[in-house]
Amino acid sequence: MSAPAHGSRLLDPAVLAEITRLDLRARQVVEGFVTGLHKSPRRGYSVEFAEHREYVPGDDLRHLDWKRWAREDRYYIKQYEEETNLRCHLLLDISESMRFGTGPLNKFEYAATAAASLAYLLLKQRDGVGLRLFDDALRAQVPVSSNFQSLHNILAMVEPAVPRRKTDLSLPLREFAEQSRRRSLVVVFSDLLAPPETIEAGLEALRHMRHEVVLFHVLDESELTFPFEENTRFKGMEELPDLIAEPRALRKGYLAVLEEHLQAVRRSCAAMRIDYVLLSTHEPLDRALSGFLAARARVVRGSTRRR
Repeated sequence: MSAPAHGSRLLDPAVLAEITRLDLRARQVVEGFVTGLHKSPRRGYSVEFAEHREYVPGDDLRHLDWKRWAREDRYYIKQYEEETNLRCHLLLDISESMRFGTGPLNKFEYAATAAASLAYLLLKQRDGVGLRLFDDALRAQVPVSSNFQSLHNILAMVEPAVPRRKTDLSLPLREFAEQSRRRSLVVVFSDLLAPPETIEAGLEALRHMRHEVVLFHVLDESELTFPFEENTRFKGMEELPDLIAEPRALRKGYLAVLEEHLQAVRRSCAAMRIDYVLLSTHEPLDRALSGFLAARARVVRGSTRRR
């Protein structure tokens, strides 16, 4: 399959769904994102983000890249490898509800593609990355490493994974926080189908260990809009029974409960200074990558200032 020329098309879930191999899918996402950066008139993400960052008052002027200033009329600071490298843990929800989907990619496929894309991007920038699967407990893991072989190990773990158990955001995240005491960037991919208090407890455990956290809330478009019209059988997941219902009678109440849940999660994240990004499986994956890069830039900038 030849790659389309336009970057946004490379990020389209419908295009990505035609690619069965996760490694090729992740590479296409990253290449599409980089193509979009080249085409975009917006500044903010440099394609060379691991080697440079924009100057902020107080930076050491000895590290200014004068050649780049001459080319672009913008000030950038050169960063060296020990200043740019970071440790990143990717936590991927494999509970049964992640199998749901009405688009070209279900929630698990979409989240797995986003996680693999971030791993590919991180390793290209010589960052350390690891991955942990979870549902109601922590499952298999790939330890953090900056060796590109880690990408193969991550893909080999994710591709055969089959979401089948119940979810519990509190216990796995608390257990992970206890095991991972070295301060890192932790990126969580989940549909967050759990009570807000259990979600908050898990995230609070991560922040208590001083991890920087990015939370990607992955939902199918139909979960966000509830477009069903005719009598519908809703298949029960995570040990819940099937339900036959008339959707139009449920839509208003469902959307009100969903909005209340989203607001509760957003409030918790804001209070704990956690980056929260809501992703629809029908949207291009550039929101996942750009949201991650914004968080990564803040972490690197903060660690550089502390030196």
